[in-house]
Amino acid sequence: MFGDISQATIFFLILAAFSAGLVDAIAGGGGLIQLPALLIGLPQVSTVEVLGTNKVASIFGTSASALMYRRSVKTDAKFLASMAIPAFIGSVLGALSASKIPTQSMRPIVFILLVAVAIYTWRKPDLGAIELLRHDAKKRFSISALAGVVIGFYDGIFGPGTGSFLMLTLIYLGFAFLSASAIAKVVNVSTNLGAILVFGFHGAIIWQVALVLAIANIVGGLMGARLAISGGSTLIRKVFLLVTLALIVKVGIDTVTNW
Repeated sequence: MFGDISQATIFFLILAAFSAGLVDAIAGGGGLIQLPALLIGLPQVSTVEVLGTNKVASIFGTSASALMYRRSVKTDAKFLASMAIPAFIGSVLGALSASKIPTQSMRPIVFILLVAVAIYTWRKPDLGAIELLRHDAKKRFSISALAGVVIGFYDGIFGPGTGSFLMLTLIYLGFAFLSASAIAKVVNVSTNLGAILVFGFHGAIIWQVALVLAIANIVGGLMGARLAISGGSTLIRKVFLLVTLALIVKVGIDTVTNW
């Protein structure tokens, strides 16, 4: 496979994977960088193969940043499971439906939701600054499970904005941005894994490319997690807003050009 790819293209993809890992570790949205780079760099490859390859590269970086967060940010293992397991199931179902449901029909809805997320976050400067959990444990677990399966399904079938939706759900439940980012990374690992199992079963992964990009994604993910932990919720909130705004622009352009 590498024989068909120029050295310049490989360098471009590695740089994109590193940048994606860095941004994703702080506030999500790495797919905004890595996926378009793969589509540009590998025009001869089918979209399904690009999606599968992107998921494999992403899961390594997300796993690395999730482990680093876990060392510094303590979270409830039962709560993590209550969101991650339904998210995994939802992602599998979404990936299985990827070829049956036209993603262009989802873009206007996603665009509106992202705009709402950005406005809500911007208008509440203290949002996620401190940790003050809402609801009793049973209700939090129920909300996290429902959100997990819905967002997981969305990630498996489409993907842009998954990190933003996970973060906002967790912040709504009362988690600070730092804790929300740490939990979101673990949940995102589970959604990536669910999609990889489906894409891998159908042979829709270019493993040589995926593993090279995975290394760059890991390096970026580790650096991003360190920056997020040292910068705390204030830094994560700023990057979260920037990533969400970039997603709004991207999804908005896609909605108009594919309408």
